[in-house]
Amino acid sequence: MSNSLSSQIFTRKMLICVFTGFNSGLPLFVLLQMLPVWLTDKHLSIELIGAVTGVMLPYGLKFLWAPLLDRYFPSFLGRRRSWMLLSQVALLILLYIISLFDPLTQLSTVANIALLIAFFSATQDIVLDAYRREILSDHELGLGNTIHINAYRIAGLIPGGLSLYLAAIYPWETVFLWTALCMLAGIFMTLFLAKEPKIDMQQTNQPFYQAFWIPLQEFFQRKGVIQAIGFLLFLFLYKFGDSFATTLQTKFIYDMGFSKEDIAIVVKSTALWSSILSGLAGGVIMLKLGINRALWLFGFVQMVTIGGFIWLAAFGHFDVITSAELWKLGVVIAAEYIGVGLGTAAFVAFMARESNPLYTATQLALFTSLSALPSKVLGMLSGYVVGAVGYYQYFWFCLFLAIPGMLCLFWVAPWNQDNNTANSL
Repeated sequence: MSNSLSSQIFTRKMLICVFTGFNSGLPLFVLLQMLPVWLTDKHLSIELIGAVTGVMLPYGLKFLWAPLLDRYFPSFLGRRRSWMLLSQVALLILLYIISLFDPLTQLSTVANIALLIAFFSATQDIVLDAYRREILSDHELGLGNTIHINAYRIAGLIPGGLSLYLAAIYPWETVFLWTALCMLAGIFMTLFLAKEPKIDMQQTNQPFYQAFWIPLQEFFQRKGVIQAIGFLLFLFLYKFGDSFATTLQTKFIYDMGFSKEDIAIVVKSTALWSSILSGLAGGVIMLKLGINRALWLFGFVQMVTIGGFIWLAAFGHFDVITSAELWKLGVVIAAEYIGVGLGTAAFVAFMARESNPLYTATQLALFTSLSALPSKVLGMLSGYVVGAVGYYQYFWFCLFLAIPGMLCLFWVAPWNQDNNTANSL
């Protein structure tokens, strides 16, 4: 058994999944974790920093141009690798260029560059997800996606940990340059490790509108209009409260009195291992409970752990940071990311189960985009909510936002529903 497992893990395909996860996560975590601290150091207000999170919108809208990447592509490296290389080179350049502008006097320029980073990052995600699906067999999908997600989370240690630590020593321009150079890992993968998969010419020759419309039509016909609407509503709401709570997480911790070094050492390492271990545990638990029951249990944990931020916010600003404060922070972050890891494991498995194997790539792109859209849109308002009511009331609000998603489970994933018949194709 061990030899069989090791032979499945240590392959070229799984190594590629490490690179796809790392390069997918790096630019996202720059926007989520590194950018808010940089803007705070430049003395931007909480309202403006919250508004800048609106640049994340392309992640929720990527399904709009995903069909274009299937049909139109440069010919020099093939359909997938050409778009990989173009998006990775663009990200490498933009991740450095953004640091050359002053957010106080050139905020619109900084916001536009951040928007471009989000656009090319979302474009890279589209291509990497499609590429990973095309090179992995059905049997390899579970292992490959687990490796991808874990590498994705490990990538967060750089902009959310190492880069913040270095920012206390070196100028921000230098830190952004070093962070941008990490994109070279993806360029190396694209040029030397990845091989262009075979293209399904029948799908490629389809008219553009059919490439987008047929998978959507199939979904509504299979589920029925009412059930399909319930499913899409669930995608909007299941992780809404949790995502809204973590939108300004780094800013909140910084405002509580913790230093960049504390964030780098305590927060990021705790979050990483909590989410990785809980995600792996969630996969094992789902084998015994099934996806539906996992959605209920993990969703409850995901909702309750928002209470940790409420508890921490109740202390107010810490004038002095001692080991006691660091322990409080570590416990809250560990609990939150246990919820994140469990909830994400069940949520992704549910979306995969609900997709038709004939249209997995297209339908999953649509599902993941829709699930990200609400938090990205309303995330722009997070800074204004905090500015109006404070962090304590804000996190209570986030906890209540998690309740509608749990109520949707009665509709889309009943506790006693047979998982094998949940998605009849």
